[in-house]
Amino acid sequence: MKALSQKIFIIGLPRTATTSICEAFLQLGYKTAHTAYTKACFEQATVIADTPVFADFKQLDSLYPNAKFIYLDRSLTDWLPSIKQLLLRMEQNITRADGGFNLHIKRVYQEIFAPFTLENIQSDDFLKACYLRHQKCVFSYFNDRLSDFISINISEKESINTLHQFLGLNIADTQVFQFRPLNIAGKVTAWTDIKHPLKIASTRNGKIDKRIY
Repeated sequence: MKALSQKIFIIGLPRTATTSICEAFLQLGYKTAHTAYTKACFEQATVIADTPVFADFKQLDSLYPNAKFIYLDRSLTDWLPSIKQLLLRMEQNITRADGGFNLHIKRVYQEIFAPFTLENIQSDDFLKACYLRHQKCVFSYFNDRLSDFISINISEKESINTLHQFLGLNIADTQVFQFRPLNIAGKVTAWTDIKHPLKIASTRNGKIDKRIY
């Protein structure tokens, strides 16, 4: 795949407000995809979040040497019950061999939450360890890359200012713009419901590419 400039990858784990930041990028005028499962999606979108980028950020950094990366932090107190609910809902479709989710979803969830078992994904200690392992990997990788990387928690008041500064946007705009909480109380369909001309489809009419890089 040809490397392009201006790519922005959101590499926080699921349930860290990936949908909220994607909606924000749409409002800021960026072509945005929340998840990406085709080569066309990676070519067309400027901003890509969630699956599979939270697991593949190192490979994407190699493919897109001018890209920027945004890690989303969230309080473990809030994240643990939310991710547990999501994983339990997804468990059968992630682990079944005769169908279920597409191969990219299965791969990254089984990698990040390894070993992916029903017992493990019900354990707060296991999930916390997965979160901290991923966080440590991200921070270690971008340790000396501060111009290419930020970490924000969108529940914090200054996060929108930090994002605007990182993108080189006019800070005055932050006075009239804030992140909007989405997918509250276990809901995961907010992105589907968003209609916007800059929204990039993650699939090709429901179909994926087996190789996306």
